[in-house]
Amino acid sequence: MPPITDLFLLALALVAAGVVSGLLAGIFGIGGGAILVPVFYQVFGSLDVPEAVRMHLSIGTSIAIIVPTSIRSFTAHRQRSAVDTDLLKSWIVALPLGAILASVIAAFISSVGLRLVFVGIAMLVALRMLFNRDTWRIGTELPKGIGNQLAGVVIGTLSGLMGIGGGVLNNTYMTSFGRPIHQAVATSSGVGVLISIPGIFGYIWAGWGEAGLPLGSTGFINWIAVALIVPIALVVTPWGVRLAHWMSKRQLELGFGVFLILVSLRFLYSIYG
Repeated sequence: MPPITDLFLLALALVAAGVVSGLLAGIFGIGGGAILVPVFYQVFGSLDVPEAVRMHLSIGTSIAIIVPTSIRSFTAHRQRSAVDTDLLKSWIVALPLGAILASVIAAFISSVGLRLVFVGIAMLVALRMLFNRDTWRIGTELPKGIGNQLAGVVIGTLSGLMGIGGGVLNNTYMTSFGRPIHQAVATSSGVGVLISIPGIFGYIWAGWGEAGLPLGSTGFINWIAVALIVPIALVVTPWGVRLAHWMSKRQLELGFGVFLILVSLRFLYSIYG
């Protein structure tokens, strides 16, 4: 067990992560998992959580926090009439199904494997956001029918494996078909709700009875970390929403891309550093 001073510093790190994740939830329509997962990975490592379950615990705890922050963000964005509710309704089965599938995969994949999934997806999305051109669009209308449902399952599965609320992938998906970035961001907050709620139960099941989990954990979710971060994130999320509607499309894309690059480099260092 680390000394009291170290625990105090770790608590401060969690508080700071709560502020940043709340802002990100509002600005990008994500649950803040892209910053929370790396922070949790570091904090749980300092608490001597075994490497074999550390990444899983980080992702599961992040998923649990995404529930209230996504709901808060969705409510704020919906008040501005920016959410594509038709798309969300069409994914009401596909996204939860993907989240459940992610928890099943997480029960069998290694810690390194989860980190590599996180890095690979984050880097691809970041490069597209940084070098995005209007001519890179896949089409002018979102897919319908089976194609739409398949997209929802894929977004739900990959987001569940990364510990994020789906905003990272949904932003890319919607803008690739010509949707405005602000509408994509707003809709992503609702995507986070549909992914995170079933994700909680999935990660509890996946980690049930695992050895080495810290105090206050149920499966791969640590409720102490959840209790520390959620109140702070809920307070600052509306600030992020206001920033999102104030910033330009290109500012959002550049900020999002740089952020994902930094997170990816941090995880690569944890694997190969």
